[in-house]
Amino acid sequence: MSVSPVVTSRWVRALERLEHAVVILLIVLLTLIVCVALVDLYFLFVTRVGDRLSEVRTAAAFQEAMQNAFGGVLMVLLGLELLETMRVYFKEHRVRVEVILLVAIIATGRHIIQIEPHGADPLMLFGLATLMLALSASYFLLKRGTAVRQ
Repeated sequence: MSVSPVVTSRWVRALERLEHAVVILLIVLLTLIVCVALVDLYFLFVTRVGDRLSEVRTAAAFQEAMQNAFGGVLMVLLGLELLETMRVYFKEHRVRVEVILLVAIIATGRHIIQIEPHGADPLMLFGLATLMLALSASYFLLKRGTAVRQ
């Protein structure tokens, strides 16, 4: 029993339409998430900056305040990179490995920034350093390979 090419092409078109709809909905959702995150980050900064400044009496308190601020900024950047991935996928129907690596590097960097170095497990720090090195090397090699091909 064989499936006719007409039926197959209808299924392919239906799946393509479904894929487009899903990608558009994800782009809208990611855009809303990034906007809400940005507004929330600004709101937290404006409403809490006075309180936090009065609490900063030591270098450790300053470091914690900066870690939280940078973590928030990096979360918004993660959202933007994911949005770029979805945009490229919608336009070119392919996932750019470069963008995925950037998202992984930013996410790992955000995690590293928020670690308290004095109380962290040395094995975990070694693992994160190895992960960041591997991601960075992968990104470097990918960019180098792309430059050679062009």
